[in-house]
Amino acid sequence: QVQLVESGGGLVQAGGSLRLSCAASGRTFSGYLMGWLRQVPGKEREFVAGITWSGGLTRYTDSVKGRFTISRDNAKNTVYLEMNSLKPEDTAVYYCAATRYGGLIATTHYDYWGQGTQVTVSS
Repeated sequence: QVQLVESGGGLVQAGGSLRLSCAASGRTFSGYLMGWLRQVPGKEREFVAGITWSGGLTRYTDSVKGRFTISRDNAKNTVYLEMNSLKPEDTAVYYCAATRYGGLIATTHYDYWGQGTQVTVSS
């Protein structure tokens, strides 16, 4: 059974940084896409960043490009989201997700989800 366990969320001032971690278990993730998505109350879940497990190909939504970095440590089965120059509009619940990679990275369609972790950026 695939399990995704997130950590690293919290409260940070605008301009600050956070690193989210996602510990993945339950299977080998070769051929999988790993992603970070976020959701604000009343809005649809939004794609933030994605990375292919095997090849390391990445994609970002325009609003975080240049500020956020997604990475993975295959030996540790862990995915990271480094968030720099945080803005109040980055405030959301952030979810780690995984799915079989079908060629599209910027997608909200994932088969497995973490529980979500709150990121709050104060002004």
